[in-house]
Amino acid sequence: MPQPEEAPGGAPSAVWPMNAGTAPPDPATVEKLRATIGSLSTATLRQLDADLPWYRGLRPDERSALGMVAQKGIASFVNWYQKPVSPAWVLSDVFGTAPTELTRSISLQKALQLIRVVVQVVEDHVPFLAPAADQGALREAVLRYSREVAFAAADVYARAAETRGSWDTRLEALVVDAILRGESSDALRSRIAAVGWKSQARIAVMVGSAPPEPNAGFLNELRRVTGRLAEDVLVGIQGERLILVLGGVRDAPNAYPRISELFGDGAVVYGPEAASLVAASSSAQAAFAGLTAARAWPGAPRPVCSEDLWPERVMSGDDTARRALVRSIYRPLLTASNGLEQTLSAYLTLGHSLEATSRALFVHANTVRYRLRRVCDVTGWDPLIPREAYVLQTALVVGRLAANPAAPAPGAGPASGSGRANRPVPTDKAASAAGGRLDSL
Repeated sequence: MPQPEEAPGGAPSAVWPMNAGTAPPDPATVEKLRATIGSLSTATLRQLDADLPWYRGLRPDERSALGMVAQKGIASFVNWYQKPVSPAWVLSDVFGTAPTELTRSISLQKALQLIRVVVQVVEDHVPFLAPAADQGALREAVLRYSREVAFAAADVYARAAETRGSWDTRLEALVVDAILRGESSDALRSRIAAVGWKSQARIAVMVGSAPPEPNAGFLNELRRVTGRLAEDVLVGIQGERLILVLGGVRDAPNAYPRISELFGDGAVVYGPEAASLVAASSSAQAAFAGLTAARAWPGAPRPVCSEDLWPERVMSGDDTARRALVRSIYRPLLTASNGLEQTLSAYLTLGHSLEATSRALFVHANTVRYRLRRVCDVTGWDPLIPREAYVLQTALVVGRLAANPAAPAPGAGPASGSGRANRPVPTDKAASAAGGRLDSL
């Protein structure tokens, strides 16, 4: 059995004979190979230029780097032919410090094309390098060595891909963390560009619990599914929470429920849509506030919009939800005509009874019906649906507690509209039937 010998550089390596019982190479053939390394390298470069159009299109420095790799490969073959060793030496001896430059210049497919040309050149010169008796062994050595170099090249590209993947993951985590913190800087914008984000509209943040063990397979499935439902996605896992930043969501009423299936157990909340990724912090903050308050609504749908959790968020101390109720519901009711606030208040106080409300306000029941329909038009919330009536009642309470609800809050947007256009329309039969009652009144 052959004993371990030392590879060039002093590193011990096991000798791999080409075939059991094969005689060692002829020293004269080895010396001739060493003497022709320069001419083989020159012939290889000419052949690369003739056979590979992409090689001719490279920059001079890139062609020089690849030429050095080819020359090292031929020189290393001579050493390997004299003493076959493990692929680890082939990897370091052929590629040396070139892997980074190599993977930037050409793809793995092109690298294998280059290796094929080098091998072909050496194989074509076999009749001039060895006597007839040694030509078969030399050709076999060329083929075996080319296999080792091909595997070594694949290893180089695999390592480079792993490095890029790790860096991309870290960069993605930094962007998600910056969005959660509300950063808005040039550094964040450069990071957003680096992760390849392109969406400029319909950007929302979805949060929930992460699966027990989110491995690489789970992340690949997550990206595969979200890739069909949104233009862009950023994934963040912070402890037991899974955070998705979605851009350009297609068909939100159907997309959000499909994406929520990838989360772990418990509530899944998504925030309102933002105009840009830099402005997505408000969506993230609303989603996290909703996730904290979601346990107060055991019957909440999955996923649930953070705006549907306004009452629970107010009770948990979320001042953003309180201001949103005043701005989106209470203030529009006060500024609207026909006493909508008074009619809604009476309707909710008197047990949602049209007849009792009409008697209390000394108006016809049809007038009450009309005003309730106007409440829905103005606020986007239907008082005939129990859950939405609860949101409206909470808005009346926090609005009355506000110091000056009629005056716009500093930095507040227009009072019209509640932003509920972004929420998926309820599809359960009970909600649909309740909503239909308003039109039939």
